[in-house]
Amino acid sequence: MNGPPTASFPAFDVSKSERTDALTVLGLTVTYRIRGRDREVLQDLSFRVRRGEAYGLVGESGCGKSTMAMAALRYLPRNGKVKAGKILIAGQDVQALDAEALRAMRATKISMVYQDPGRALNPSLTIARQVSEAFEAAGVNRREALSRTLDILKRVRIAAPEQVMESYPHQLSGGMQQRVVIAMALASNPALLILDEPTTGLDATVEAEVLDLIAQLRKELGTAVLFISHNLAVIGRMCERVGVLYAGRLVEEGATQDVFARPRHPYTVGLLRCLPAAGRSKADERLDTIAGQLPAPGTVTQGCIYADRCRLADERCRRETPPPHRVAAAHGDQMSRCHYHERASELPRATAEPAPAAATQTASGSLVLRAERVSKTFHVAGASVRAVEDVSLDLASGETLGLVGESGSGKTTLAKLLLGLLAPDAGSVLELDGTPLPPRVTSRNDAQVKSLQIVFQNPDSALNRSHSVKRLIGRALSRLAALRGAAQEEKLVSLAAAVRLPDRYLSARTRQLSGGLKQRVAIARAFAGEPRVVVCDEPTSALDVSVQASILNLLADLQRERGVSYVFISHDLNVVRYLSDRIAVLYVGRLLEIGPAAAVFDGPHHPYTEALVSAAPALGAAPGVARIRLAGDLPSPAAPPSGCIFHTRCPRKLGAICEEQEPPFADAGDGHRIRCHIPVAELRTLQRAGNSA
Repeated sequence: MNGPPTASFPAFDVSKSERTDALTVLGLTVTYRIRGRDREVLQDLSFRVRRGEAYGLVGESGCGKSTMAMAALRYLPRNGKVKAGKILIAGQDVQALDAEALRAMRATKISMVYQDPGRALNPSLTIARQVSEAFEAAGVNRREALSRTLDILKRVRIAAPEQVMESYPHQLSGGMQQRVVIAMALASNPALLILDEPTTGLDATVEAEVLDLIAQLRKELGTAVLFISHNLAVIGRMCERVGVLYAGRLVEEGATQDVFARPRHPYTVGLLRCLPAAGRSKADERLDTIAGQLPAPGTVTQGCIYADRCRLADERCRRETPPPHRVAAAHGDQMSRCHYHERASELPRATAEPAPAAATQTASGSLVLRAERVSKTFHVAGASVRAVEDVSLDLASGETLGLVGESGSGKTTLAKLLLGLLAPDAGSVLELDGTPLPPRVTSRNDAQVKSLQIVFQNPDSALNRSHSVKRLIGRALSRLAALRGAAQEEKLVSLAAAVRLPDRYLSARTRQLSGGLKQRVAIARAFAGEPRVVVCDEPTSALDVSVQASILNLLADLQRERGVSYVFISHDLNVVRYLSDRIAVLYVGRLLEIGPAAAVFDGPHHPYTEALVSAAPALGAAPGVARIRLAGDLPSPAAPPSGCIFHTRCPRKLGAICEEQEPPFADAGDGHRIRCHIPVAELRTLQRAGNSA
């Protein structure tokens, strides 16, 4: 039954929420002063986070998620202000507080964990000093603060906390840094903890550990959580309720299970369809996308704010602003600002499915790249560090090889060795089309250099912000001797069309482009020389799911059209499985498993692969897969364990044989090889039993 259209905020008892909610937001409108005009970035936003509840806030970059967090902290930038509405933290009106009361509230009732822990920590102060400051801000003396610092570091599961207290941030891993930041945030036992993309830069196992930690601490302390993320799988795992933001407006809200199982707004439907389905690949389906762009901040629209991008929109949508329709769902009320919320799931696809005949070429193609016994040793402070050891793999024409493993496992180092950016150790063999490939890029001829290209994780660091798109791609094309004048111009336009980059952006500077458009420019530049192999190093990790889907479709399309091969590196195992034909699993520079993607992910697999797969959150994944927790951190490549490199963390360790003897590769069939002392048949039995337990 539809709710009354008379109120734009959720139908809850305001006076009661003031007393019982950790966060209450009522009719909030926030503006930024840009070029002499106030532009609304949040419009009439209302929601609540109950005490002890985890509430997820999702939406594309630019929808206003982080602005909401900053407004709650009353920490908006100078050009930002609350134009209307109220924000209540544990019953206190944030806007009504004087400076002293605001400081006290930040010290005792609300804390925030940011996306990048490296930026949240002072590199010149020890961990002990930084964490103890959080206690001192709440009125504790220094000696007591140091004692509590030790306790809170133990509470966030930091091993050897006394040693960590004396360390500086740069001496800790990313996961350890994030644990320290969480410890600081929880020092005051806040009523509300705001998490702004806290796991974006973390690999699957560390992300799972951090999420487990947050869930456990929330249970112990009763802290409410506002979880901001573009990772819908993480929100699905962590939050009881979710709100979907679009262009500063809450367009859908409800229990997470209800919203993700049966979304009632076309925008939510679109976001969910952008995700690779569990167990599916590029050969099975083409990812759907959301056409168009977010409206610019402050855009005044008549009717539904999403109408220009919605494939259900009609004249009514463009004329009338939809009220907040409410329906009773399985786990509570569900709200949607859509005239046609009852048929949102019927939203037509934006992306056409590929023809069956256009399936991507796989390993049956001719061999393009071969690496045999590749190793790389660095000499640091008089010690030898073996970052990559005795790795052998090959790549066929039109094939994608996914490289997975935790941070520090050697994925990027191996990619640099293939590209010639690092020289491998003596005895390593690299071949391109059966011909020896010089170890350094400076020794390779033009054809070899053009044959191997790279797309980096962050296009901002790879593209000159002051150059136009046309110049950036044109410089790459200028290296082709056969292309001059009109021919080069024609090639440039053709390349821009191939990466779906509209002509109007060719004259733009990269600083004027969105993250997705910048990555398209980077891909166009990589493809300028008609490469045989492109290394993609985390090319979508910083992108929204809608932009990620378009980039993954683009990479698959270019592969079908041009027969190019990819080496694809990513922490997101669902993305790796979708795009890859085969998977190689690295651990401390050693290859532990390699084989067809389905075989590696579905098992039997190496115990390390098993732990990685179990740690990855996924919407729509089959229930019953037990989470496997690995003890400790990766061992140092400077002092690797004897025997099996993984035995110090392996939950399936056999005994002395694992400690003393390096295991050989066992053949699991169809090119699937596993480096483990446990026989393949036994691994299959153990893992099936574990999943059904």
